[in-house]
Amino acid sequence: MDSTVLVAIIGFLGTCVGTIGGILVTSKLTNYRLQQLEEKVNKHNTVIERTFKLEGRMTEAEHDIRDLKNMKEWFLWKKLKKYQNMY
Repeated sequence: MDSTVLVAIIGFLGTCVGTIGGILVTSKLTNYRLQQLEEKVNKHNTVIERTFKLEGRMTEAEHDIRDLKNMKEWFLWKKLKKYQNMY
């Protein structure tokens, strides 16, 4: 076998090993980055869910405050009517 052919075969094998190694490393890096992205998305989704729940609770609190203000106005009106009837 000619030495040139031998060098070419060794070079080809080295190229194949390097290419396969690069593909494997890139695949592992891509999988790692996908996992990190999935974790970020999960954290974001929990924040969105918590925000949605807080908005609902805020709406309830606003309704309660409005109801309390209406009750206060009603009681003040009743007191005023009571005092007006006294005089």
